Amino acid sequence: MKVVILAGGLGTRLSEYTHSIPKPMISINGKPIIFHIMKHFSSYGFKDFYIALGYKGGIIKKFFKNKNYGWKVNLINTGKKTMTGGRLKRLKKYLKNETFMMTYGDGLSDVNLKKLLKFHKKNKKIVTVTAVRPPARFGALKLKGNKVSYFKEKSRLDEGWINGGFFVMEPNFLKLIKNDRTYLEKQPLEKVTKDKQLVAYKHKRFWQCIDTKRDLDKVRQILKKVF
Repeated sequence: MKVVILAGGLGTRLSEYTHSIPKPMISINGKPIIFHIMKHFSSYGFKDFYIALGYKGGIIKKFFKNKNYGWKVNLINTGKKTMTGGRLKRLKKYLKNETFMMTYGDGLSDVNLKKLLKFHKKNKKIVTVTAVRPPARFGALKLKGNKVSYFKEKSRLDEGWINGGFFVMEPNFLKLIKNDRTYLEKQPLEKVTKDKQLVAYKHKRFWQCIDTKRDLDKVRQILKKVF
């Protein structure tokens, strides 16, 4: 099964790193983020990768040049200013008429990808998204006037389910993406939601999106313990 990784964004919230390299190439314990993502997929037997390049894509190409990890790595330029949906749309000719997986180039997880795929096939919808509940960054308060009626320090229960990436998609989803300016997370996914063609696979274990220096430091410590 083909795996799409969106790896072309600017990564502006980590500008101290991304002024010189694309976000998926930020190092975590000696290997770039994208390598850890691909290693996770390959551990479940998914080794056919289509990486959507954009900002500083040449650096990702250079990393994979003359390397053999036992993966099939297709590096495709999808434009510097293309939005997430547009990047996926540009890969249509490679994906053909097949179910495929897709994720972002800045999120790590231990989601069971075989169970995710099985869940997708069972539900027979156009898109399955992995839903996660990250711990709250701050303590939660509920107020009645100026009196605190509820106080809870950082907890997963105070946060709703969010898009954790790690999608399974049917090829007809690509028809809903208009052009390069289309955000995947807006009209296309809102449309399948409205049509009741989006289902969520709930993942309650490790997941971390790397948006800030704090996120990066956290995941570095976690992966040290894992590996």
